[in-house]
Amino acid sequence: MLNIYISEDVKTKNDRTVSKIQRTNKICDDCWINLFAPSDDEISELLEKLDVPEEFIRNPLDDEERPRIDADADSDSLLMIVDIPYVRDNGRPDLLETVPLGIIIKKRQIITVSLREVPFLNAFAENQVKECKVGYRNRFAIQIMNAAAGEYLRLLRQVDKSIESSEKELAKITTNKELYRLLDLSKTLVYFSTSLKSDEAVLEKLNHGSTTIRHYEEDDELLDDVIIEFKQAEEMADIYMSVVSHTLDAYASIINNNMNDIMKIMAAATIALSVPTIISSFFGQNCPMPWDSNFASQPVPFFILLLSGIFSIGVAVVILRKHRML
Repeated sequence: MLNIYISEDVKTKNDRTVSKIQRTNKICDDCWINLFAPSDDEISELLEKLDVPEEFIRNPLDDEERPRIDADADSDSLLMIVDIPYVRDNGRPDLLETVPLGIIIKKRQIITVSLREVPFLNAFAENQVKECKVGYRNRFAIQIMNAAAGEYLRLLRQVDKSIESSEKELAKITTNKELYRLLDLSKTLVYFSTSLKSDEAVLEKLNHGSTTIRHYEEDDELLDDVIIEFKQAEEMADIYMSVVSHTLDAYASIINNNMNDIMKIMAAATIALSVPTIISSFFGQNCPMPWDSNFASQPVPFFILLLSGIFSIGVAVVILRKHRML
């Protein structure tokens, strides 16, 4: 999908002039081109109309592409690839991962390229981001990164709620479903933590002016704030990852302890029941049972056997409780 946007100054009811982003049908100066899940025809159309290296368009479409900054002097283009959070399945919000987002800054245009639609970019297109102007390409790129940091923080708070919900369910009963859910959350946090570290490195490189991007003093404060947001998100991801890891270890220990208790009770019950079995085996078939014809003349052996078994079980239970096996 290829969408093109421009900023236009509009007067409000208070006679203030504000900049609003509006959609347009043609590529022009000071426009934002949002390219996601593109077809080959859309990529070819963009390459025909703009002087952009083809690899700058293709690389962000690779799921395995790592965050980095690249520049091409011939076309006067700068490519910044960052990892952004993505909900893999809307039906299961716990299934989160990261995907690359390419931001290409040219002299007259800014281009965003991604393999999937980026929901938080829709906020820019719908004018939900304050003080946003497409013509200020460097600031616009930093604002996109700020929105990405906000999306990380939002999803991390959602992960925290999921962890608490799983812990409450596991406190009631240990189920494989909740343990698998914690494993999914652990995987998500690993992805987030790794991507946040890489994105932070890209922003630090941008902040230190070690790229060909133009550096404006008025954008420095915003860039510093974005770096702080990414550091905060990284710390949150590390903390939650540690919580999930300790939770899984704790419940693994609980499961092992419960299994040991069950095995101990089973062993103690086996010992207690084996004593009367040994006693009764001495009598064998020589002890008449109540259904035998000669039981009325010889009832004593049966009752001796019965009382001895009951007594032996009682003694075994007392001994096992004394040794804390019951």
